[in-house]
Amino acid sequence: MVLIIAALAGCRDERPPNEVFTADDISGMIIGALNGTPSARLAEELGLARTFYTGEDLITGLVTGTVDCAIMESVMADELVSGSQGVRILSETLLEYELRFAVPRENAQLLNVVNNALKALDDNGTLRDLRDKYFSGKNYTYTPPEGIEQHPGELTLATSSDSPPYSYKDSDGEYTGLDIEVARAVCDYLGVEFNIIEVDSKELVTAVWFGRANLATGWLPGDIDEQVSISDAYADTAQVIIVRK
Repeated sequence: MVLIIAALAGCRDERPPNEVFTADDISGMIIGALNGTPSARLAEELGLARTFYTGEDLITGLVTGTVDCAIMESVMADELVSGSQGVRILSETLLEYELRFAVPRENAQLLNVVNNALKALDDNGTLRDLRDKYFSGKNYTYTPPEGIEQHPGELTLATSSDSPPYSYKDSDGEYTGLDIEVARAVCDYLGVEFNIIEVDSKELVTAVWFGRANLATGWLPGDIDEQVSISDAYADTAQVIIVRK
């Protein structure tokens, strides 16, 4: 037993030291991220991306030196790092961005009614309650408002299902998450049917561009103004850097 403990201690001492102290340090590094997430796409832009299928595997890869650092959306990172040893989140945020809907550029009327719905949901506290639910663990269940006049028609949302807590499938296989519930609340406020199509995260904008969906949400590039219109924001989020201690 003494020999085993000594051997394990020796392994810990051999872990590579952290070389990432600021966001500027990650350029060209081996960057870990969860497979299929916006973080993985960002990692490809910044260095040599290495993807993992679970957060636990990602942390193990970081601790053992398979990757130099990891990037992840802040909400997911806070939860993962709080239960892990040997890693920490840099205080400097890598990227901050706002969550918005992409809307067909030629449909100014739709953009206007979506923005009006978001303002009403902000004014009545629904957006705040949904943000608290997914960002702070508040016990909140969204219920459709009463007395809304129903109208013919529907709105279809294009989204991916690999980005908790924003868009994912629950244990029953149902779509849920902040993005999904905000879109559903918008449709309830407008009195129209709500539908979802699942697409790869790289195809969110093209789904709206080619008319497969009326709305898209998720990781939307910052240079898409010529392709689609962008709604007002309904939440803020960030990408953070996880490093070895």
